[in-house]
Amino acid sequence: MPLGDKVGWEKSESRYCGVETEFNEDIPQLLSYNISSGGFDFVVAPLMDPTYRPSLVGKDTGRSFVLPFAGSDLVLSPSQWSSHVVGKISSWIDLDSEDETLRKDSETTLNQEIAWANHLSLQACLLPCPKGASCANYARCVNQILQGLNSMQLWLRIPLMKTEQDSMDENSSNLIDSWELWNSFRLLCEHHSQLAIALDVLSSLPSVNSLGRWFGESVRAAIIHTDSFLTNARGYPCLSKRHQKLVTGFFDHSVQVVICGKLVHSSPKASSNVVANNFDNNVESVQGHPLRLYLDYVGFLFQKMDPLPEQERFELGYRDFLQSPLQPLMDNLEAQTYETFEKDSVKYIQYQRAISKALLDRVPDESSITTVLMVVGAGRGPLVRASLQAAEETGRKLKVYAVEKNPNAVVTLHSLVKLEGWEDIVTIISCDMRHWDAPEKADILVSELLGSFGDNELSPECLDGAQRFLKQDGISIPSSYTSFIQPVTASKLYNDVKSHKDLVHFETAYVVKLHNIARLAPSQPVFTFTHPNYTSKRSNQRYKKLQFEIANDAGSALVHGFAGYFDATLYKDVHLGIEPSTATPNMFSWYGFF
Repeated sequence: MPLGDKVGWEKSESRYCGVETEFNEDIPQLLSYNISSGGFDFVVAPLMDPTYRPSLVGKDTGRSFVLPFAGSDLVLSPSQWSSHVVGKISSWIDLDSEDETLRKDSETTLNQEIAWANHLSLQACLLPCPKGASCANYARCVNQILQGLNSMQLWLRIPLMKTEQDSMDENSSNLIDSWELWNSFRLLCEHHSQLAIALDVLSSLPSVNSLGRWFGESVRAAIIHTDSFLTNARGYPCLSKRHQKLVTGFFDHSVQVVICGKLVHSSPKASSNVVANNFDNNVESVQGHPLRLYLDYVGFLFQKMDPLPEQERFELGYRDFLQSPLQPLMDNLEAQTYETFEKDSVKYIQYQRAISKALLDRVPDESSITTVLMVVGAGRGPLVRASLQAAEETGRKLKVYAVEKNPNAVVTLHSLVKLEGWEDIVTIISCDMRHWDAPEKADILVSELLGSFGDNELSPECLDGAQRFLKQDGISIPSSYTSFIQPVTASKLYNDVKSHKDLVHFETAYVVKLHNIARLAPSQPVFTFTHPNYTSKRSNQRYKKLQFEIANDAGSALVHGFAGYFDATLYKDVHLGIEPSTATPNMFSWYGFF
């Protein structure tokens, strides 16, 4: 059964934990032992007898040879094969061996096993780790196989080892650089979307930066060896703090855990008052399966995680999904789009705070002055409402012009004004802000034209056209905004763009709820726009060469693209933005750019 039922995690693959097993001809018994008795959700099992070698098969017998697969496909139902079994390709294969017989046997066996797994409709097969630094022929064979697969994934086993920079050991030069190994392999496989990674998690871990870059890759499984577990004071297996943090990071990225190895912890005796770490009530189950202690501990870590907040649950479907950016100047937005953005209460609270501060600064207490406020790009009225709430909060009088070019949104605006009784306060203007001749000058100009990159919805250009009816000492909200970029590894996004097989999609800036990415360096400002009077640092920075300092132990990560963000000052100390280091908490109106 899954590791636990937690709100927001219902669709996460990381709820399921598997176990790596030895070859067994009796697959039903293997599943019964590990799933029904052991409590695991799936097995990673060899599909072929490990003693089989094509070159050893007698060719002069004249009889057809039946390959030693684990039973027939009839021993399980199709749904059992697809949901409970991950095929484990024979670990002896070495497609880059100098031994020609071994190389040919490896190639034949690889094709046979994957063809059989595909026939069974398995969701995935685990490929053995390349044997040496060279993997060109291995990658060529896998790439050829991938062209003919339907939906089955291939997980390449990669050891999560310390790199040479991480280790001070004098023998560190003999270590295989697992990151370089993966880079070489996937490049030769043309970044195929059905190729993923199964990371072997060992007792020692690389540096934080080295670990972080894997989260931008297509990691599907984390194989945790039993000898990576420590022993707590009560004799139960546990993981180090760094391992715990890594595993919870895997959970957050829908990576499934697989337990591998033999029991290396003695089973503590049950005690009536033993409730150590919330998982030792399962002591009796250890007798049924020796690795149950490790499964219970992984389940304990999963249960410790907080339920996903409502906002995160809402955004799950948008994670790492390419969306073309909105172009509200060219297109009239639909009602559903307005409704989505209007649900972002955090954004409008910030706008209300900024407008309140502006009113307090501009109008003395107990003054009868009426402030002229223009909302340019009023949509269906959320900024109009925020402005009037700010006036009520501060006790100031307002006269509001709501300027909106979308005739469909104007219909809703008229209904809102009538419903709220704002007819004497709010004047609705159905017009493009750049072409409107205002009857009077504004004290405060409020707009919401910021895109994911600060200026990608033509905020400076549109506001430049509207600022002619702002008073000389008028206030613009927002008053300034800065665009930032940051190099990222984002394997899924890169493959999604690449699948279109044209240059246009590579030159498109997409709006994305960035999740499975590795941020390779801190973001840097590109340009800043300041209002009123449309002053900009852009001209000075247009030809500025941005240089990113990428940490040595993450330096070989592929830069798949750049993430774009913005940070805006609405008024004085009231900020709004999505740049990671200063992002406004719990705001979902804007996702980053890719």
